[in-house]
Amino acid sequence: MRAVADLLPRDAPTPFHVITGTSAGAIVAANIATYAAHFRTGAVTLERVWRNFHVDQVFRTDAPNMLRAGVRWMAALLSVGRLASPPDSMFDNEPLRRLLERRIDFSRLRAALATGHIDALAISAAGYSSARSFAFYESRVPPAGHALPWPRGVWAELGITHLMASSAVPFLFPPVRMHDEYFGDGAMRQVAPLSPAIRLGADRLFIVGVRHDHKLAPRRRDATATPSFGHLFGFMLDTLFMDSLHAGVAQLERVNRLVAQSSVPDPEGLRRIDSLVLVPRADLGAIAARHARQMPRTVRALLRISGAADADGSQLLSYLLFESGYTRELIALGYADTMARRDEVAAFLEPGVRPGAGAHATRGRCGITSA
Repeated sequence: MRAVADLLPRDAPTPFHVITGTSAGAIVAANIATYAAHFRTGAVTLERVWRNFHVDQVFRTDAPNMLRAGVRWMAALLSVGRLASPPDSMFDNEPLRRLLERRIDFSRLRAALATGHIDALAISAAGYSSARSFAFYESRVPPAGHALPWPRGVWAELGITHLMASSAVPFLFPPVRMHDEYFGDGAMRQVAPLSPAIRLGADRLFIVGVRHDHKLAPRRRDATATPSFGHLFGFMLDTLFMDSLHAGVAQLERVNRLVAQSSVPDPEGLRRIDSLVLVPRADLGAIAARHARQMPRTVRALLRISGAADADGSQLLSYLLFESGYTRELIALGYADTMARRDEVAAFLEPGVRPGAGAHATRGRCGITSA
């Protein structure tokens, strides 16, 4: 987002009319939406928070809290649930709620919608009872009678609770109750991550993912080495959040070919959707492994106990490593990856307008999807 800000005129509003996000991407999306009138201010504010992140801003890491959670797990296990129930999650992420309450003002979102700087914001979360991923959205014109424009779209007055639900990684953070159901991380069961932006009217998609699409050869290991609990836990979470982004982009390309080959305008109600996809050129798990020692001692001890303290535990570590050394390296990577394609990005956001041209004009409705 900082790179995009540097490619636009200094006082430009957001180039994105429809903004959607999932998990940590939902928090980024909400920040972009609330600063829609001054995109650079939003990008700089966002960067400042992430550059100075620490784990204790996301979940409690002090020894008493960690010990209490461990005692509850042990008491529940030994008493077969009779004397104590297990905690709702491994960690208490109440600090994250307080951080979001300080940093994200949803009244600014309503102002941006009212002035037309954006058309809609959507935040995805997965319902544990319904076993489906929903897109909770707020738009300039609420649907009449709360009619749903698509089966998994729910109009709502968005707030911090939706962000907490979308980023509630299962087992690690507690589920969030809202809309008469408990919800967790929006990446679960999200088979069509591009759908919310398209359904809300975007005809160009600026897509930001977190997984590089490199083809990796199997790693050679000692065949007798049993995977640790931490390795299996990280693998399970990664499988649960199996990235459907690249499959969605491939589907989008197939639809575009169908539209281009059809002699009938708007075949079967389909329309062409242009897209630009930005994903990291490096493996974020490998980067996380280099910064493992920045974690608080209590968390490092937990990772050692679970066998996730070495390179094989990098998948689990990457879900917990909210430390500035790691986040600053990711910011630098994201900035470099975007600037490496600066002409392509600038042309996509403002067709016919190059960096420094001064005018802010976009063709159609540009949406951003952040995973």
